[in-house]
Formats: sequence, C-alpha cells, structure tokens
Amino acid sequence: MRRSGKIPFWAVPPALRGYRIEWLRYDLVAGAALFAILVPAGMAYAQAAGLPPVTGLYATVVPLLVYAAVGPSRVLVLGPDSALAPMIVAALVPLAADNEQKSVALAGLLAILIGGILLFGSVLRLGIVTGLLSKPIRLGYLNGIALLVAVSQLPTLLGISVEGSTPWEKLIAAAPKVLAGETNLTALLLGLVSLALIWVPRWLKWKVPGVLIAVVVSCIAVALLGLQERLKVTGALPQGLPAPALGGIGWADVLALLPAAAGIALIVFVDTGTLSQSLAAAEDGRVSGNHEMAALGAANAATGLLGGFPVSASTSRTPVAVESGAKSQLTGAVGAVLVLGFMVVAPGVTAFLPAATLAAVVIAAAAAIADPAGVRRLIGMSGSESLVMLAAFLGVTILGVLPGIAVAIGLAILDFLRRAWDPYRAELVDVPGVPGYHDVSRHPEGERIPGLLILRFDAPLFFGNGALLGSFVRNELDQAPDGTERVVLAAEPVTGIDTTALDELVQLDEWLDRHGVDLVFAELKDPVRDKLLQYGMGARFSPDHFYPTVSEAVRAFQREGGEA
Repeated sequence: MRRSGKIPFWAVPPALRGYRIEWLRYDLVAGAALFAILVPAGMAYAQAAGLPPVTGLYATVVPLLVYAAVGPSRVLVLGPDSALAPMIVAALVPLAADNEQKSVALAGLLAILIGGILLFGSVLRLGIVTGLLSKPIRLGYLNGIALLVAVSQLPTLLGISVEGSTPWEKLIAAAPKVLAGETNLTALLLGLVSLALIWVPRWLKWKVPGVLIAVVVSCIAVALLGLQERLKVTGALPQGLPAPALGGIGWADVLALLPAAAGIALIVFVDTGTLSQSLAAAEDGRVSGNHEMAALGAANAATGLLGGFPVSASTSRTPVAVESGAKSQLTGAVGAVLVLGFMVVAPGVTAFLPAATLAAVVIAAAAAIADPAGVRRLIGMSGSESLVMLAAFLGVTILGVLPGIAVAIGLAILDFLRRAWDPYRAELVDVPGVPGYHDVSRHPEGERIPGLLILRFDAPLFFGNGALLGSFVRNELDQAPDGTERVVLAAEPVTGIDTTALDELVQLDEWLDRHGVDLVFAELKDPVRDKLLQYGMGARFSPDHFYPTVSEAVRAFQREGGEA
C-alpha cells in the first residue's frame, strides 16, 4: 500500500493550517519588530517579579514557541506580564527567603502548577469560571495592579536599594533615603528620559517601539559616558539556552503555592481569553475557550520546566505584532528564535543596560493597563458595581493581589445574591392599544382585569426569596379590588426553584385556597415545571394550572366566566 506524502491535518500546528506563502515576508518582518521589544520587556518584568533578568528571556522564548505549535489564536503574543509581577512576588517571597536560586525554582514550580491547573480545567471545560471576574472586578484589580507595579519600581527608578516584601514596604523604606538626599540623580535622569522616550513615540504613533529607543539610547549613554560605576546596571546575561532550574523544591512548596497558582491561573486565562476573543472578533472569527486554556496551560508548564515563570497574553506586545503586519503565530516563533540568537551571540550587551531604564519600561506598561476612563464610566452607570470595583482596588492595593480579588469576588457574589434575594416585582395590567400586559407602575393608565390579579416576580425561586414571593402576593391581594378570584403569576423570569421555595409556594397556594383564590402560572419554563413534577407536586399543580402566555391565562379566565 502506497503512503501518501501529505502531512496529516492533526500534525500541522494551528498557526500553519491554511498558511499562504505570501504571508511569510509579513511574519518575518513582524517577528523582527517584535524581537525589538521582547528582550527589554522580558528582562524588565523579571526584575519586577524579583527574579534574575535572564529568566524573563526564558519566559519569553518558551511560551512563544509552544503557543506557536498548539495555540488556537492566529496572532497572540505570550510572555511575562506586568500584571502578574506582584502576584508572583507575593507568592514567592514568603518561601524564598531572599535566596535567588530558590526564587527561580519556586517561580518555575508556580508556572508548572498554573499550567497543570489550566490543562485540567480545559479537560473539564471550565472556561465558564472566568465569569467570576466581572467588569467591575477587572477594572478594580487592573488599576490596583497598575498602582502596585508602578510603586514597586519607584525605588529602582530613584537608584535606591531598599528591603521589603511588598511595594508599600519598599516605598516606605525608600522615603527616608530620599529625604536624606540619597537619590541617584544619574539613575533618575536616565529613568525619566527613558519614560519620555517610551511615551512620546506612543503618543505620536510611531512605528518604531519607544521601548527599543529607550533601551538603545540608555545603553549608548552608559557605554559612552562610563556610567556603570555610578548606577546599577543589569549586567551581562549568562550565555546559554533555557534549561531546567527546579532544584531544592519539595512537596511542601507545592502545597504552599497551590492557592496562589489557582488564583493566578484564573487571572491568566481571563486576560488571555479576553484578548484572544477580541482579536478573533475583529476578523469575524472565534476562538475555543477550552482550546485556549489548554494551550496557555501547556505554555506555562513548559516555561516552568525550562527556567521561566508564569506567563500570560501580552496586551502591549500583541498589538506590536498586529500593527507590524503579522499573519500567523510564525511571527512569535521568529521573535523567539531571534531572542535565542541574542542570548547565544550577544548576551554581554545588557552589561550597559541601566536598571532604571527597565524600571521605566515596567512603569510605562503599568500605566498602559490602568483604565481611568473605564472607572469614570462605571461610576456613572452603577453604584453597587462601583463599590465592587472599589473593593477590588482597595483589596489589591492593601491586602495584596490574590486576597483582594478574593474579597471582590465575594462581594460580587453577595451583590448577585442581594439582587436575587430582593428582585423586582410588579403587578401587570392591560394597556389599551399596546399588546400584552405591562407594569402598572410604568403604565398607571392601564386597566386591571376584573376578578384577576396578574403579578410578575423577576428571579429564580430559592431559599432566600421564597417567603418574599408569598408576602408579595398576599400584600398585592390585600390591595386589590374586592372580588379577586385568581392570581396569575407571570413566571417567565422564574428560571429555577428549590425545595425551600417550593414549600413556601405550597403554603401560599393553601393560603389563597382558604381565601377562595386560585393560583395559576403563565409562561413557566418547562424545566421548572418538570422540577415541580419531580418534587411530587403534579397533583397540586395539575396541567390546568399552567398557561403558555399571560394572554392565554386571561382568556381562559374570561371563558370560565370569571369576568363580571
């Protein structure tokens, strides 16, 4: 039997399926443009995470290559991210005890755990859990992280060495040194110039990344002016390729890092999923959330195994690839290969790179993720959601990233329960000339159907609001005209019922029956009706208690002679 020379579909990376040869030059150019910011960004985010700069390059190369092989998004750049830096610091500091080698090993373990959680989540199809991070929470934590990241880099920008496990501790430690005149003016000047060189091209929409300009200019300044002795520089990188660095860790470290890994995994997937879906939507496409979760998990696990730390999609480097004309994930692979070449051929270049410039890169990235316009818009739209946003912001900045997000999620759930506990409810009336039945509070000119009381309850029925439904019906009946013979519950919003609420419903039906009033349902969804039968309520609520529409319930009442 002859073998076909055609490569099986499953063996072709998603990035290359349907690839056109004319795309190659675009991907090569975009990969080169991406390379220009991959090196300084990777090193800067490693510094922000309290790790050696070279680990940022490992965490740049590995995920780009892995995602190019298995990722579903056509163009998406994975790598170190400023938003993850404070979470990584918070997870590692209590365990590392200022041991750099231990920190690197723990960071790798953290990435592996995150990768495992994401891979497991993709198997269980848990993409839906991202709904826990609502818009208010995302706004609060992103702005909180932006502040934390910027604060954490201020001492480095000022050229001051300080001790401290949190950004605020470092800032407090730096304050007396600033007052004592210990600020390194050379470092501060280079840092401020770097910030200007990053932001000005961004404002002017230049094609050359400002990060590249800032790094090149600062390196040249240090080399020509001999400033290495006057400020802290990154130093030459070790020559070599990504390799395992997991020595000295044990099961106790695994257990200690698991809670942080779970929280970071959620953040990583939300950020990546949001960006990948946005890019796909711009081209009228869609990306599988579970496939994205699996690819992100594989990228993190591989990065952790090879000396890196947790990674996510980059909201700053992905646009560079897109704007440079990237057509596929080959762009990321090209950028990764160029970074590898840099690490092997020219690692000594970073001997002239000031730490203050890397701090400027991180601060600029932090400023980019802040969204004050979104905050103002949310405040104008919803008071309760603004409180959730504020809770997320204060929680992240005061308690720390993961505890802050946990507090905000708890508040969001409580806010949801509050709305379900006390839902909107209304009496419905007939409005002349308008089809259907409508809220009497909005249509006071509406007319009641004689002998009939039509009520709507806008929530699922559960243990928290079952008694409220009973009170609502009783109060409305007390205020209704004499002679009311039937209550119609417009039940379309009732999407579920539990046993506690069912008991309340039975008590309400018994109370109405004693007062000579029938209870019927209109527009009740079949699954809820099935639940009533499952609970053994078929005899009490027989088929003649249910109507497909409110109008049909009204007509049935009128046919029975209920209208005077």
